[in-house]
Amino acid sequence: MSSSHDEDHGSTPAAWTAVFLCIIGFLIGGAGLVTAVPALAVVGGAIAVLSPIVGKAMSAMGLGAPAK
Repeated sequence: MSSSHDEDHGSTPAAWTAVFLCIIGFLIGGAGLVTAVPALAVVGGAIAVLSPIVGKAMSAMGLGAPAK
């Protein structure tokens, strides 16, 4: 095996932001479910659903992995 791989494993600002937003969304949504606050659950779900869209937008702005 060669040690000179060109893999980046997705460590880009776009990927990190999408993952961070998704985790925050799930935490907020889970807190809303546990505390029986439906509005909080909906907001958390919306954040989680929007996270890949934000990641794709950031990637389109040049903050993602370079195209191969």
